[in-house]
Amino acid sequence: MRMKTTLLAACVATLTLTSAFGCKNEDTKPDEVPAETASTSETTEGATTDAAPESQPSSESRPAAESQSAEKAAPSEAWVKARVEESKKRLAAAGEPGALMGAAIEKHGGLEKWFSNGPLEFRFRYAPADGKKVRDSVQTIDTWRSLAVHHAPDSQDKKFGWDGKKAWKTYDDEAINPRFWSLTPYYFVAVPFVFADKGVKLADAGEITFEDRTYDLVKATFEAGTGDAPDDFYIVYIDRETKAIGGVRYVVSYPGFFPDGGHSPEKFMKYDGAQTVDGITFAKTFRTFKWDVDGNKPLELVTNSEMSQVAFKPTLPLSFFAIPEGATVIDGMK
Repeated sequence: MRMKTTLLAACVATLTLTSAFGCKNEDTKPDEVPAETASTSETTEGATTDAAPESQPSSESRPAAESQSAEKAAPSEAWVKARVEESKKRLAAAGEPGALMGAAIEKHGGLEKWFSNGPLEFRFRYAPADGKKVRDSVQTIDTWRSLAVHHAPDSQDKKFGWDGKKAWKTYDDEAINPRFWSLTPYYFVAVPFVFADKGVKLADAGEITFEDRTYDLVKATFEAGTGDAPDDFYIVYIDRETKAIGGVRYVVSYPGFFPDGGHSPEKFMKYDGAQTVDGITFAKTFRTFKWDVDGNKPLELVTNSEMSQVAFKPTLPLSFFAIPEGATVIDGMK
C-alpha cells in the first residue's frame, strides 16, 4: 500500500496526501467547502517481499498545520455533503467501473456515513506465515486529513504516527517503518471508500472466480503526482451478487523501498468475514497470497491479518494527532 495515506487512504492521500505514504488526495480541508459546490453546501524486514501492503493515504483532505488544536477532528455537515458530492461525480465520470465501485461503497455503508462517523480506531495484527515478526498495533486515523497515531497493544506510551507532514515515533521497532506503516493498514481496511478519492483512476479489469464466488474486477491506478507512490495499482474484487468487497490485488512501489523505481511482485489479499460498526461494514480477517501473474491465480499464503476493536471516535480533538513531546521525527522515507 502506498501511503496513499491520502484517504482510502487517507488511500488510504497517502493511504495520498503527499503524506508520507503516498498521500493521494488533495481535496478541501474539513473546515472548507469547495468553491464549485459551495452553493449546495461538500519495513523494513519483509516489507517488500512478504506482502506487506503499501501504505496509501486515502483521504483527499489534508490538515492545516495551524489546525492542530483542541477543536474536534470531525468536519462540518456542509463539508461532508460537498465531499460526498465531489466523490460521487468522480465515480459517475468513471462509467461502469465507477458504478461498480459506487455500488460497493453503498454496500459497505455509503460515503455520507463514512465521512460523518469521525476518526476510525482499530487494532490490526499482521502475521507473516513464515514466522517473521508480527506487526500489531492499535491505530487511530483521521479519515479526512489522513493523520495517524499507532500505539502498541500493551502500551499507549509506545507510539508512532503521521501528522500530515512528518512521520514520528516514541520507540524503536525494527519491523515497522513509521512513515510507510502509519496509513498502510488503513488503506486496505478502508476499501472501497478510498477509491472514491481525488487522483484515483478506475478501469474495467474483467472478472474472476475464487472459492466459488464470481467477482467483477475494477483496477485502480493514480494520476501522476498523487501521493508518494503513484505507480501503485490495485485490482478490486467486487462480489457480483452482493457487491461486497472480496479482496484486492496490489503492488507496492513506495520509493523508500524502491528508490530506483519498480515495485514488489503482485499479491492478492482476500477479505473474509464481516463486522458492521456504526453503519460501516469492514472485513474481519485478511489472507494475503503471492500471485501467479501468468496463471492468473493465487499461490502460497504469505500473511494472515486481523482487524478488531473497531470504533469511531467522533469527539476526538485534532490535538490527538500532534507529534508528542519528545518523539523522534523521521526524515525521508526510510
